[in-house]
Amino acid sequence: MAEDFNGKIALDVRDSVPDWEPYLLPAAPENAPNVLVILYDDTGMASWSPYGGRINMPTLDRLAANGLTYTQWHTTALCSPTRSVFLTGRNHTRNSIASLMESTNGFPGNSGRIPDDCAPMAHILQDNGYSTFWLGKDHNVPEQDNAAGGSRRQWPLQMGYDRFYGFLGGETNQWYPDLAEDNHFIEQPYTPEEGYHLSKDLADQALQMLRGQQATNPSKPWYMWFCPGANHAPHQAPQEYIDKYKGAFDEGYDAYREWVLGRMIDRGIMPADTELTPFNPMPEAQANAADHVKPWDTLSEDEKKLFRRMAEVFAGFSEYTDAQIGRIVDYLEETGQLDNTIIFYCADNGASGEGSSDGSVNENKFFNNYPDDLAENLTRIDDLGGPEAYNHYPTGWAAAFSTPFPMFKRYSQYSGGTCDPMIIHWPAGIKARGEIRHQYHHVTDIVPTILDVAGLEMPEEYRGVEQEPLPGVSMRYSFDAAPDAPTRKKRQYYNMIGTRGLWQDGWKVAATHAPITGHGHFDEDEWELYHVDEDRSESKNVAADHPEKVRELVDAWFEEAEVNYGLPIDDRTAMEQLTIERPSSEPPRHRYIYYPDSGSVPEGVAVNVRGRSFKIIADVEIEDDAEGVIFAHGSRFGGHALFIQDGRLHYVYNFLGIQPEQTFVSEKLTSGKHSVGMEFIREGAGEYKESVGTTTLYVDDQAVATGPMRAQVGKFTLCGDGLCIGYDSADSVSRSYRSPFTFTGGTIRGVAVDVSEEQYLDLELEAQAAFARE
Repeated sequence: MAEDFNGKIALDVRDSVPDWEPYLLPAAPENAPNVLVILYDDTGMASWSPYGGRINMPTLDRLAANGLTYTQWHTTALCSPTRSVFLTGRNHTRNSIASLMESTNGFPGNSGRIPDDCAPMAHILQDNGYSTFWLGKDHNVPEQDNAAGGSRRQWPLQMGYDRFYGFLGGETNQWYPDLAEDNHFIEQPYTPEEGYHLSKDLADQALQMLRGQQATNPSKPWYMWFCPGANHAPHQAPQEYIDKYKGAFDEGYDAYREWVLGRMIDRGIMPADTELTPFNPMPEAQANAADHVKPWDTLSEDEKKLFRRMAEVFAGFSEYTDAQIGRIVDYLEETGQLDNTIIFYCADNGASGEGSSDGSVNENKFFNNYPDDLAENLTRIDDLGGPEAYNHYPTGWAAAFSTPFPMFKRYSQYSGGTCDPMIIHWPAGIKARGEIRHQYHHVTDIVPTILDVAGLEMPEEYRGVEQEPLPGVSMRYSFDAAPDAPTRKKRQYYNMIGTRGLWQDGWKVAATHAPITGHGHFDEDEWELYHVDEDRSESKNVAADHPEKVRELVDAWFEEAEVNYGLPIDDRTAMEQLTIERPSSEPPRHRYIYYPDSGSVPEGVAVNVRGRSFKIIADVEIEDDAEGVIFAHGSRFGGHALFIQDGRLHYVYNFLGIQPEQTFVSEKLTSGKHSVGMEFIREGAGEYKESVGTTTLYVDDQAVATGPMRAQVGKFTLCGDGLCIGYDSADSVSRSYRSPFTFTGGTIRGVAVDVSEEQYLDLELEAQAAFARE
């Protein structure tokens, strides 16, 4: 720094001349706009009102009327990969995030660790005078780092954000979310009975951050990434918003596709000659059975009743969240910031098919390879959208909300998985009002666009590391171009859990391979060809007419896969990928010891009891009025808990939320010191690979209850609802108590969970000795 100092240094400060110039922080370019990116989850283009959909989005309608609506904006087909591209501007496999953070597999394109040569855009903005804020979903933190003691390297603050408030995993309960603030975990500020919903909370926090920034540094521009839980499962919303859609989807998803395509054509979203694609376009030998769509006219009246209600809940969830975003837009207008704020309002992939053909009241069944039961779902129809359900609509609605394209989320070779809504609003920078843009673009083009409008560039070297060039192009040229002006995009590669595609100069190849099937044999995949400049819905496979074009584009796909670390391809089932053994910063062990007052332990780093025998032993001292949770892990949608209630020891295993809960209860406990716990001995696998065996409840060295039990082999949740000692966080495991059900009337000295082959009674003595040493 000394060589940059242009003042004068003498012995006495009074004879010296300061020079502040070397120490001033960089300022943003003059008139640099604020940037607000609103990124919904799991939303097909045919969902929302600006595109002709039936879901009313008043805030989005307002922005579309004064901005631009893009009809060919694409994503990666899945959330973590798309969000990684928003972070860095590089292709998802080049970011080493080929799929979900829970399905990393140890190869260069899918380690879950963003490499240093893919610097986050937020760092560049932050280094150049921007305030940076992130609200809502993350899902780009490696699973083992989602922990109180884990690395913060990929948490939002370390990725260039001044503030963060939201959740780190792929989804969360909207009534009982798993929250983090900045660099630490927190409990939600109030309850659903007091008016809590995550969408509202996120808007409240966003407004607080913006008001604070304006109160202290109003001359600085800001960047805000607002990522609500909507429209990912669980679909949950206030009842008044669900009720707004009563009857709106009564005709079913077949009829919706016909209706919405007509609306899309009338609005100029789709060309007049656009044709609908079939519901189930994949060859039977390749298709994923879980993604099958049942034709509406084959459904029973009970199925139709259930599926209509699921669509109503989804619509209410989406509009309610849009209303919360409207509060932010209103604030920007009231404070004179709206004109020079560029707003990107979009979604991260197509509508989700994770509810399977029958829909679900507990989406976690999908991740456990466990089928939904129509009879059970019908008994829960009045719970949909509320705290008692973790619901997701059936695949028919996923296909309908992705009209007119084939398939939906996860299918990167088809636009049903990748073509998503994108509306851009910037009165100070866009002359056009209420117009449509048909240029082909992709999420890789967002970072170049933001840097362009901010007057900045991605450096060739950042923090001593040579940077991977940005593959995208700025969309700024399209702001005042003609609606059908040529795109400046030339090529885009797609690669997602077994699916492959490539777009180039208006043509697209698509491999006939379904995701997460375990089929393999990728060298045998046939390649379809679509001239999307003339066939927007991808309804006409012209591969047989243009074999040379197919070869050209397939070769181009392999070129892109080579430079973007796109191999190997992984199409293993969801449960196989979610349960891969991965290295951890903690050495593997058979015994885990937990203590009270340590906070919730996320599932990714907690003891793994899935698919094996296990034992839980707690060393407690109780009084006559003792009650509360000793150990809990999971939620009412899957989990287990050991607790004292009415003077008795209870162990409950809540298998995927299916009633009745599996419950084991002791006689009345006496006051004093006890070792209490349970043992599950796995004896085999059930029809759907779930563990089956025998559970025994113990008080001291006596078996006090025993019986058959089944246990999950997949996760309790994708993320969150962690392991707790002395209380149950967020949503309670058992319906027989209400969280937090804090342990009172005694002391918990410690809880051991063991997954070795050691007998319970031998372990009991060892655990007592271990707790005595603490």
